[in-house]
Amino acid sequence: MTIPLRYAIVIPVYNHGTQVRGVVEKCLQLRLPVIVVDDGSTDSTPHVLASISGITVIRHKKNQGKGAALLTGFVAAFRIADWAITIDADGQHDTEDILPLIQAVPVTQRPIVIGKRTGMEHGNVPWSSRWGRRFANFWVWASCGRWFSDSQSGFRLYPLPETPNLGTKTKRYQFEVEVLVRAVWRGIPVLEAPVRTLYGPLDERVSYFRPWRDFWRNTRTFARLIAMRVLIPSRLRK
Repeated sequence: MTIPLRYAIVIPVYNHGTQVRGVVEKCLQLRLPVIVVDDGSTDSTPHVLASISGITVIRHKKNQGKGAALLTGFVAAFRIADWAITIDADGQHDTEDILPLIQAVPVTQRPIVIGKRTGMEHGNVPWSSRWGRRFANFWVWASCGRWFSDSQSGFRLYPLPETPNLGTKTKRYQFEVEVLVRAVWRGIPVLEAPVRTLYGPLDERVSYFRPWRDFWRNTRTFARLIAMRVLIPSRLRK
């Protein structure tokens, strides 16, 4: 499989020491630049990354959030590519689906492509992921008027430098929904392409989802975006 070298893979990681090696090594098989942003991990992640050759590792001294890690990765990727492919470090995505994400891009467009996860009704998929996706899908629609099937998927293709210049405010998980809303406001196309979901057994999974804390952060983000949609004319939001 041959992919032009104008693409770079960006992997945000936080305390995924037991999973990140497998993800990185599979990405390296694609022969694309791989940039790993360690968002202040306190487990074995730094040592694991140091033992892998052929990748670029950027480390935040303190945990800043997934959105901050992605933005750091985008800045680094833009030096060598004009598209960033993001994939989570927990192993739930299949790297073989990277090519379909690239192939989903029309020749004349520079869209964001969401990897729409299939198989989300599988028994290993936690209820919080299924519920959270429905919750986010509705409020993204309320914020921008577009309906997406999987607004929370972290497996995506982003155009550079358009994406980091959208003016997102959130630095944590909410970045991945805010960036879609702002892309719609700015007139950047947002497409979806089906990808597989690889959820392992519960005792092998690493999750930092905290229902009440993350519900409150999501609520604040969507309240701000909806208020902006209502109060600010579209020409100014662009």
